[in-house]
Amino acid sequence: MAKMEVKTSLLDNMIGVGDMVLLEPLSEETFINNLKKRFDHNEIYTYIGSVVISVNPYRSLPIYSPEKVEDYRNRNFYELSPHIFALSDEAYRSLRDQDKDQCILITGESGAGKTEASKLVMSYVAAVCGKGAEVNQVKEQLLQSNPVLEAFGNAKTVRNDNSSRFGKYMDIEFDFKGDPLGGVISNYLLEKSRVVKQPRGERNFHVFYQLLSGASEELLNKLKLERDFSRYNYLSLDSAKVNGVDDAANFRTVRNAMQIVGFMDHEAESVLEVVAAVLKLGNIEFKPESRVNGLDESKIKDKNELKEICELTGIDQSVLERAFSFRTVEAKQEKVSTTLNVAQAYYARDALAKNLYSRLFSWLVNRINESIKAQTKVRKKVMGVLDIYGFEIFEDNSFEQFIINYCNEKLQQIFIELTLKEEQEEYIREDIEWMHIDYFNNAIICDLIENNTNGILAMLDEECLRPGTVTDETFLEKLNQVCATHQHFESRMSKCSRFLNDTTLPHSCFRIQHYAGKVLYQVEGFVDKNNDLLYRDLSQAMWKAGHALIKSLFPEGNPAKINLKRPPTAGSQFKASVATLMKNLQTKNPNYIRCIKPNDKKAAHIFNEALVCHQIRYLGLLENVRVRRAGYAFRQAYEPCLERYKMLCKQTWPHWKGPARTGVEVLFNELEIPVEEYSFGRSKIFIRNPRTLFKLEDLRKQRLEDLATLIQKIYRGWKCRTHFLLMRKSQIVIAAWYRRYAQQKRYQQIKSSALVIQSYIRGWKARKILRELKHQKRCEEAVTTIAAYWHGTQARRELKRLKEEARRKHAVAVIWAYWLGLKVRREYRKFFRANAGKKIYEFTLQRIVQKYFLEMKNKMPSLSPIDKNWPSRPYLFLDSTHKELKRIFHLWRCKKYRDQFTDQQKLIYEEKLEASELFKDKKALYPSSVGQPFQGAYLEINKNPKYKKLKDAIEEKIIIAEVVNKINRANGKSTSRIFLLTNNNLLLADQKSGQIKSEVPLVDVTKVSMSSQNDGFFAVHLKEGSEAASKGDFLFSSDHLIEMATKLYRTTLSQTKQKLNIEISDEFLVQFRQDKVCVKFIQGNQKNGSVPTCKRKNNRLLEVAVP
Repeated sequence: MAKMEVKTSLLDNMIGVGDMVLLEPLSEETFINNLKKRFDHNEIYTYIGSVVISVNPYRSLPIYSPEKVEDYRNRNFYELSPHIFALSDEAYRSLRDQDKDQCILITGESGAGKTEASKLVMSYVAAVCGKGAEVNQVKEQLLQSNPVLEAFGNAKTVRNDNSSRFGKYMDIEFDFKGDPLGGVISNYLLEKSRVVKQPRGERNFHVFYQLLSGASEELLNKLKLERDFSRYNYLSLDSAKVNGVDDAANFRTVRNAMQIVGFMDHEAESVLEVVAAVLKLGNIEFKPESRVNGLDESKIKDKNELKEICELTGIDQSVLERAFSFRTVEAKQEKVSTTLNVAQAYYARDALAKNLYSRLFSWLVNRINESIKAQTKVRKKVMGVLDIYGFEIFEDNSFEQFIINYCNEKLQQIFIELTLKEEQEEYIREDIEWMHIDYFNNAIICDLIENNTNGILAMLDEECLRPGTVTDETFLEKLNQVCATHQHFESRMSKCSRFLNDTTLPHSCFRIQHYAGKVLYQVEGFVDKNNDLLYRDLSQAMWKAGHALIKSLFPEGNPAKINLKRPPTAGSQFKASVATLMKNLQTKNPNYIRCIKPNDKKAAHIFNEALVCHQIRYLGLLENVRVRRAGYAFRQAYEPCLERYKMLCKQTWPHWKGPARTGVEVLFNELEIPVEEYSFGRSKIFIRNPRTLFKLEDLRKQRLEDLATLIQKIYRGWKCRTHFLLMRKSQIVIAAWYRRYAQQKRYQQIKSSALVIQSYIRGWKARKILRELKHQKRCEEAVTTIAAYWHGTQARRELKRLKEEARRKHAVAVIWAYWLGLKVRREYRKFFRANAGKKIYEFTLQRIVQKYFLEMKNKMPSLSPIDKNWPSRPYLFLDSTHKELKRIFHLWRCKKYRDQFTDQQKLIYEEKLEASELFKDKKALYPSSVGQPFQGAYLEINKNPKYKKLKDAIEEKIIIAEVVNKINRANGKSTSRIFLLTNNNLLLADQKSGQIKSEVPLVDVTKVSMSSQNDGFFAVHLKEGSEAASKGDFLFSSDHLIEMATKLYRTTLSQTKQKLNIEISDEFLVQFRQDKVCVKFIQGNQKNGSVPTCKRKNNRLLEVAVP
């Protein structure tokens, strides 16, 4: 079954009011409270009609995931809760489906989140547009242009750690399918004065810090830079490090982004060389020097920095040094060269640094445009994204704030105009009567600034171009003359008497009443910043550089193209750029994102109502709501309106089969809503008052509760009946299965009974047959037995006869042999000498012995020393020889067996032999120890890091390292101790800490006592009067008693040349301090099995119960 689509709306589960047009009542206080309520619930987006208000949360929120992108994809603008993705999707679909060029205007003050908002818009568009290798490459280049521009155009300010210090407008170009083809970026008014000077608590542009932090040592050496920020005058030190910002990682990101965008390696290196040159320009310092003619001139203090700059840029050192010391003025055919004093030289240095960086930034923008521009010439659809500075009101406002606020005035003007135009077009499209709306038109403020004859910018340009002495004071005087009567201009020096005594208005300032509020401007620096002059000598010096990029940045330095015409001022250039921007925006369908900063601390969860109120005022948000609500506060297409409220009318519920408009008319008539509260358009219903909409929502909510109750009732009934039917079906099945089981069980019982009866009958028959067969077999066996006995009797008789006959024949043979021997002896006796018998005897004996040894050779036992087999003695006279051979063979094979031993094995067997001599047949524990090898070092102190401290404290070789139980002299209880035996000492150490508790020289050990029974107790007796015997003798219990006593005996003998007394007795005396205590071993039942127990009976007796 397909999943049913869930219909949602902006009004569902709404926190506060999602669309400010529906806010009731509407006031500044309710507006702020609604924003705060939504901000506290992590709802940072709110609508004003189609305008999105974005409150900076200063933290990451889980509302930008790929799942969220899919949620808002191809959805109606008001279908889901307010989100920047909804506006992005609406703009993209209008561009793709309706062929309308779009622009997204993002405004707000510094730190309000404009840059992040522009990134989110671009990332959403990149996510929802087409796929493919070429399309993905274009998207990646568009997205990666941001890190490059942020590095060179953004800086940390007191309000924002990543503040855009330039205005950016990007046109993203799409084909007819909505796939991106490329883009074009325009930049406005880079704050180049930041290069040479930054306010307290702020930083220079990011790229300077990223280069010094992230560049390799090789690259820094190549650029003649050092990593220490304090080495450079153009870098502020109080804010060099920013919390949460990794400049080194960001530098790697920028280098990677430059590669993706399309920068060649040599281009990236050239850019970094220019950045390094700007940094080093700040380190050039000047000193005054008087000439012969009395004029002051300046000289460079340390020429090392100048030399390194010239090596980086390829400029002749003498040319650049002269450009910093002299200025050439050309008029027609005449040239006049004048010297520069120290102040003018510093001005020239800073002007060069600002121009060099500003032109580098413009070159970067143009280079990026070359890479991301559309390659095809087909007709394109365009979506523009404008990320530009918001309205600025500081304590000290200068020329930059004046220009920025002028741009915001123009944006506010076009915002109101386009909003009203859009509203009017919708009314006309829906055939609704249009009513005139009164609103504040800020055209009068724009005219005050940009008027070509008596505007402030025009007068500033006129003052800059006129001959004679031009200062900021003369400019202010001119303003006071021309603009004194203007209702939005204020100055204490003007002819208007109402400002003469205004102490909040200094004499060197003027004030303009903008749409966002009054701003006080310091006139100081206006003329210089508007002139933005760079001495021609410096331009020509830069053009002579061997560095290709720097040479291309200063085309006016070419002597062949000298233009004596004064370059346009900064104000006129910006005015022309703004005019072009406004013209571009008016050709596109606008979409607005208004960014608001909740606090000045850049902290999460803090909502400063006064600060937010100030921003709401200068963004004109309340006025925007009033414009939107001047006609009808809410409008909605007929289909979703009927779908949302159809349950309020019986005729439309649950399904309406007619046209949607007719259904809405029936619905509103049924609800008796006054006709003056709504109007029917061609495709939408228009509701005049938000109260009407909230009434519909309340009725819908109540109706939904009723429907939910009805659904619950029906569901519970269905559930109970379903449960009943299931129980009934289950009962039938269970009954059937039980009957089957009962019948099967009865059948099994009958079958079992039948089998028992059959088995009894078969058994009776078998026993009957068995009895018959046994009788028959006994009869047959009786016959066989009788026959066997008869045959045996006959055989024995015949055997007896044959034996008698054989004896008779053997006797005859023997007698015959003796007779022949006698006959032969008699015959040959005369031929033998008297000693012939002795020789025969010796010969016979020799042959017998030879035969004996040959037989012994084949009957030799194995070479194992424990093999006790030996061939039997063949002749009695060889008895002593046989025993001696057995002894010699045993000694020989024992020697062969011993020759196989290593020195370590010999030592072990010597110890075993020593133990045998000491304990065999004396100690009942000895037989069990014979098969156990003597290891000695059971604890492996050298390998265990736990006993490192103990190992370091002992310098001698350790013979025994074992854990023993030391018996307490007072109560007989045991404590675990480490027993250590070295060549000269006996030591006891704590098992846990490894700390040495006692140390006894072997010369102080006099005797070792133990019982004859199968226990591990033994006492070590110490020499009376020795230092170790102060507390008395030691009583231990060990699982390796035989080994420990043997090694102690051998070690003492080796060191003292005296045998250690080993006493084996079931009752012996030990010395505990001043008392002699009897240790007595008794047989007893142990509570803990076979482990002996020790108990102190009194001052003179210690009983050890052994099993």
